[in-house]
Amino acid sequence: MPLSLPRPVESLIQVIRGQKVMLDRDLADLYGVPTKRLNEAVKRNSDRFPANFMFQLSPEEANKMRSQIATASKTNLRFQPLAFTEHGVVMLSAVLNSVRAMQMSILVVDGFVRMRELMASNKDIAARVEKLESGHDRSASVIEILIEDIDRLAHEVKDMKALPPITKRKIGFRLGEED
Repeated sequence: MPLSLPRPVESLIQVIRGQKVMLDRDLADLYGVPTKRLNEAVKRNSDRFPANFMFQLSPEEANKMRSQIATASKTNLRFQPLAFTEHGVVMLSAVLNSVRAMQMSILVVDGFVRMRELMASNKDIAARVEKLESGHDRSASVIEILIEDIDRLAHEVKDMKALPPITKRKIGFRLGEED
């Protein structure tokens, strides 16, 4: 019987250090175990988790994760979370060795595959968007130069149209003054 999840697995996959990973707390929720127990199982089997299967977030990365999480009460980030790649997720299910872990690992791997397919199919669209954005930047700079030229010309025309300053000349005769 297939398991149903409250939200798609793909929404739990994040890109950290240029790799698609899932955090220990999200995997623990999926596998139905406390995060602490999941991490204990990983430590007991550390030789099964090389660097390309799993890594621990740096304090800076963990702080960034804290700032992105709206509900801090749900997540305990006093410790730097572990991030598992697709291979690490498969190994994790073998280490946890439960029916639910195996079922969830299949769903998670399928999520990674769907995400990879989605990214591959959208590379063409991403390239087009990037091309449009770079063209937009060039057009924007040309427009800015034209606006500056128009403003300068408008000021020159305004200066040309301006009347000379009025000087009051005295009219009439002056008594007692000889020029």
